Amino acid sequence: MACWLYEGMLMFGVVFIAGYLFSTLSQTRNAMDNRHGLQAFLFVIFGIYFAWFWAKGQTLAMKTWNIRVVDRHGKAISQARALLRYTLSWIWFLPALGASAALGLSGAETAVIIGGWVAIWAILSRFHPEGQFWHDVLAGTRLIHSQPLSR
Repeated sequence: MACWLYEGMLMFGVVFIAGYLFSTLSQTRNAMDNRHGLQAFLFVIFGIYFAWFWAKGQTLAMKTWNIRVVDRHGKAISQARALLRYTLSWIWFLPALGASAALGLSGAETAVIIGGWVAIWAILSRFHPEGQFWHDVLAGTRLIHSQPLSR
């Protein structure tokens, strides 16, 4: 979970740069004017970011915590498998976001629903024989501890 939180902090920079690029290219003056376009753009940018780094084995946060993503046989994953893993990883958020939108919940209520769903989804990994997250199982990937390169 520490790696996940660190990744979130690093993604702040990606969101900042991508948001600036989007607003400049689309000439959006108010952040709420083209909100859905920005969200779709960020979804694509996140997909590129994660697919690129996962296909190379690990993101910066994963390097810090000595975590590597590999296929079922311990080999590096392809760009296509990394993209599949990215798409399936949205299981962490989409069901809760969909339920919140369907019920018309406020921002605070949505945050509670998302937090609860993320906690449940994380706990469900304990039921996998290898302790893997279910989006990894579905994508045919797994996270392993990797030894840092000695210099």
